Amino acid sequence: MAHEAHGTDSAAPTGGRLATSTRSTLLGAMFLMATSAIGPGFITQTTTFTVRLGAAFAFAIVISILVDIALQLNVWRVIGVSGRRAQELGNLVLPGLGWVMAAFLLVGGLVFNIGNVAGSGLGLDAMLGLDPKLGGALSALIAIGIFLSKKAGLAVDRIVVVLGLVMIVLTTYVAFTSGPPVGEALKNVVLPEQVDVLAITTLVGGTIGGYIVYAGAHRLLDSGVSGAGHVRDITRGSITGILITAVMRVVLFLAILGVVAGGAALDPASPAASAFQQAAGEVGLRVFGIVLWAAAITSVIGASYTSVSFVTSRTTSDRTRTLLVVGFIAVTTAVYLLIGTAPTTLLVFAGAFNGLLLPIGIAVLLWVATRRADLLNGYRYPRWLLVVGWVAWLLTLVLAVRSVQPVIDLFR
Repeated sequence: MAHEAHGTDSAAPTGGRLATSTRSTLLGAMFLMATSAIGPGFITQTTTFTVRLGAAFAFAIVISILVDIALQLNVWRVIGVSGRRAQELGNLVLPGLGWVMAAFLLVGGLVFNIGNVAGSGLGLDAMLGLDPKLGGALSALIAIGIFLSKKAGLAVDRIVVVLGLVMIVLTTYVAFTSGPPVGEALKNVVLPEQVDVLAITTLVGGTIGGYIVYAGAHRLLDSGVSGAGHVRDITRGSITGILITAVMRVVLFLAILGVVAGGAALDPASPAASAFQQAAGEVGLRVFGIVLWAAAITSVIGASYTSVSFVTSRTTSDRTRTLLVVGFIAVTTAVYLLIGTAPTTLLVFAGAFNGLLLPIGIAVLLWVATRRADLLNGYRYPRWLLVVGWVAWLLTLVLAVRSVQPVIDLFR
């Protein structure tokens, strides 16, 4: 992807054209992170837990948002202030550690991207009645075309913003149509009828696990937004990215809750599509197709861009980076066309890799903030943010244990 913003955004945003450029870059980074999180798995998780917990799921959503903010605040600030990618910092903390992080992320990204391509095919099937494999291949070609465009960086920034807003607006429409018990949901935020730790840890992993937490931060670096002079922008971007994801999670939760609370039984084969259809009829099913397709193709873009950013550096040529991204999408699409979807076993392994990467990556960045001020160019890191980060990091250990257990079960 071209570094189209270098030479402008690298300076402090002092006003006029430069400030506008920086705002545009921040918006793109925020939505890249958010839409990377909002994929087919995001929709499935939210639907499953809403059906299981009902209004009590509201508490899990709020707690997971707070944990997500605590972790992403630290990740984006360390990467942004240091001006180095996560794997580069890993190698500086312990030689070779960064490449271990990159290997974990690349394996997880490849497998999950098969699922993203599959989701885009299913979205076009629900939207237009296209064969899922044809829809998946077509969506992959669209994603490749975006990265091959002359202004790939600008194209990615604009597309993820537009599709992110489309998802939120359409899902909000379905939420209004389904008539959810909003008062009951709000009550459960403060006085939950049930506290489900599994739901909280799953949401945290689904929102910032694997490559997702690094997507927006690496995008900022590639656009030249880095250094202590951009701390305010980086902080605002990291929080807003999580909040965009949270808005989508909340409106999707309310859309499903309205249907479930009304006593409707969802089709177990496709509960989310069933909920949209029951809330708004045939229009609802088409809306679901648009939302699923938008969620899937933006996740294809985010997974491909961020995975490649872990195996390249700032000295990698734009042409090489673009070819690697195109190759990444092509390989995952070819596998999908051959097997139809990502095998459950591979998804379990990929989940384990992502679960292991989260505590390793967070620990590396928090260690840099705590003990390696030299890598932060003299920036004094706020102690309160470190404390919040280390406390939230403990939860990532729980996620790691949970991600490894299914792999152990496979060999029993």
